[in-house]
Amino acid sequence: MPRSVNAVASRKRRKRILKKAKGFWGARSKLITVAKHSVDKAGQHAYRHRKTKKREFRALWNNRINAAARLNNTTYSKLIGALHQKNVDINRKVLADLAYNNPDAFGEVVKFAIG
Repeated sequence: MPRSVNAVASRKRRKRILKKAKGFWGARSKLITVAKHSVDKAGQHAYRHRKTKKREFRALWNNRINAAARLNNTTYSKLIGALHQKNVDINRKVLADLAYNNPDAFGEVVKFAIG
């Protein structure tokens, strides 16, 4: 009886890994063993950094809000506290975007919250 190796499934499995490794440098995108290790490690980095990306963006937004708040003679903590007291539901992402792209509108928000 001839040996059955199921070439269709093996090829599909290898092609799937090489497809994920497309764009990697050198053997990492050509050789199946090296590509498998590279794809596994890339997946680990992707999983871990999906979490840290959220952390880093919130820190960036806080820095931008603080810098713009100080230009308007207040601080980040005083501004956020005043917004909470006035029950203004505006998140940090939108506040940071206002501070970065539209400083006049951000100034109006500060005046409303503090003044």
